Amino acid sequence: MSKSKVYFIKEITPENIIKAYEALGKKLPGKVAVKMHSGEAGNQNYLRPEFVKEVINHVNGTVVECNTAYAGARNSTEKHKKLIKDHEWDKYFPFDLMDAEGPDLELDIPNGKVLKKNYVGKNLANYDSMLVLSHFKGHAMGGYGGALKQLSIGCASSAGKTLIHTAGKVNDQKELFNNLPEQDRFLEAMADAASSVVNHFKGNMAFINVMKNISVDCDCDGNASAPCMQDIGILASLDPVAVDQACLDLVYNSTDPGKDKLIKRIESLHGVHTVEAAAELGVGSRDYELITLD
Repeated sequence: MSKSKVYFIKEITPENIIKAYEALGKKLPGKVAVKMHSGEAGNQNYLRPEFVKEVINHVNGTVVECNTAYAGARNSTEKHKKLIKDHEWDKYFPFDLMDAEGPDLELDIPNGKVLKKNYVGKNLANYDSMLVLSHFKGHAMGGYGGALKQLSIGCASSAGKTLIHTAGKVNDQKELFNNLPEQDRFLEAMADAASSVVNHFKGNMAFINVMKNISVDCDCDGNASAPCMQDIGILASLDPVAVDQACLDLVYNSTDPGKDKLIKRIESLHGVHTVEAAAELGVGSRDYELITLD
């Protein structure tokens, strides 16, 4: 079996995001969803709309997001829509809050390790393909956040996020923090949910991870730590497992002393297990070829 290709560009510019996407040789068909993180109120590290507008317009995409399952500026449709306006997500391209209204779209996971179903924003059904445009960084619950997190927690509705975080116990966000599971079960639930979205799009997907403003905290943290490492680059692949594994390897192989903080965060939460579980589910391969673009 041939290795998954992961393309790498060191210089992080809007033009190079397009270059990385073009290197994939994949034209995303039909109506294109671009999954991004809208950034919690107060967060200073998330990818800004003006920075990504060129690639979004290049694929003629609609940026998609879902409500959260924890207190903050994005856990209700009303509050999230205000944040979308405040962060200017609706300034340059269409924006779709996929679970603004119910009912959720239910995706089956017959071979899931933990979950047998996933709840995503119902508007996911309106799209033919998806570009997952992720900001790679640490995460307070998953260890790290990249393509697999965007596919799982990112595409899940509030109820779906709760189901993932509780490893299938409950889907009511009021019960979330009373039902947190053993860590590996949560990570496996993330992999299950990611697999359901990949299966839904049947190969009509592309993945770009931007290793910029690399903090130990996620963009869902309104008071996130400052970046602990220098920017690394842009990675693109048709394989979400490979692109996340390549990012992890770039962190571990870096000479930047700040990597120790991020590695500590990743290892304290066994973050690599999401990649392991997703590979076992057939979402992608951890075996990849890194191709550097000029």
